[in-house]
Amino acid sequence: MFDFSSYHYANNKPSLSGVIRTHFSDFKVDEKFAFDATGEGEHALLHIKKQDTNTDWLSRQISQLAGVRKVDVSYAGLKDRNAVTTQWFSVWLPGKPDPDWSQLNSENIEILQTIRHSRKLRRGSLRGNQFNLIIRDVEGDASDLEHRMNIIKQDGVPNYFGAQRFGIDGNNLEKAKIMFGGKREKDRFKRSIYLSAARSAMFNDVLSQRVEMNKWADGISGDVMLLDNSHSYFLAEEIDEKIIQRLKEHDIHPSGPLWGRGDLLSKGVVAEIEKKLPEKFEVFDLGLRNARLDQERRSLRLSVNDFQYSHDVKNNILYLSFFLPAGGYATSVLREIINV
Repeated sequence: MFDFSSYHYANNKPSLSGVIRTHFSDFKVDEKFAFDATGEGEHALLHIKKQDTNTDWLSRQISQLAGVRKVDVSYAGLKDRNAVTTQWFSVWLPGKPDPDWSQLNSENIEILQTIRHSRKLRRGSLRGNQFNLIIRDVEGDASDLEHRMNIIKQDGVPNYFGAQRFGIDGNNLEKAKIMFGGKREKDRFKRSIYLSAARSAMFNDVLSQRVEMNKWADGISGDVMLLDNSHSYFLAEEIDEKIIQRLKEHDIHPSGPLWGRGDLLSKGVVAEIEKKLPEKFEVFDLGLRNARLDQERRSLRLSVNDFQYSHDVKNNILYLSFFLPAGGYATSVLREIINV
């Protein structure tokens, strides 16, 4: 059975425990983009507040209302169903007027804003997400809480793909194995989910090894360094003072592989760790290559920006607020603070 807790912690397992998502409003997520809408164009942008609503399901409702194909509705990333989230969707409507978007409003869905734009939303167009979380029924030893918070502010956290990536009890990984075994998955969305789960498991395995070595935020000779909030990278054959300073400033980050076709970019000790993945994940290795996914890189470190917290000891509540770049999981921050 898949056990997310088996991944190593950056600062040992927390002694505090608590409960998350007692109410939808305990987990708030707001998308942030690096661009402003143009106000005109073939694409309608919808800013939607939702709760208890699946992103893919909502995109289907939007396509039906607009009378367009499902592929003509785009979004920058999936959002948690069990949360209050604000999210943008784009709808391709060339030469067509906007339908009455208010028909989407319901107990769980609210249209906040609509505006035209010259381009569709794409994966990667998201700058990041603002999180505001409430953890209730907090119990345990809080003596090291401030210390943990300061470490996170300074170093960030290991950039694990969150447990939700793998489904309940790792079900998405089992589905991936079945799919790679020859069963064709006709649903394009589900196929993408299973491919991502397999890739994520392989990445998390490498990251956990680097965390155990205490080398997830520090560089190793042979590391592939990613520029902060960028897909640009370079090979660090030696870790000199300049590299160390750039790592300290979060200007660059060591990376791990998102598995697929192609040769590893890393060298030395780093490459030796990553070369063992095909043997450990043989089914995933072959499946991802056959799916024609090209190898990519992902940062081993997740920077946690604008980090604030308060601990209401009397009512056993912990409040957290922070901003994560696109692709970062709030659960990866939480697991370094409290067992939820």
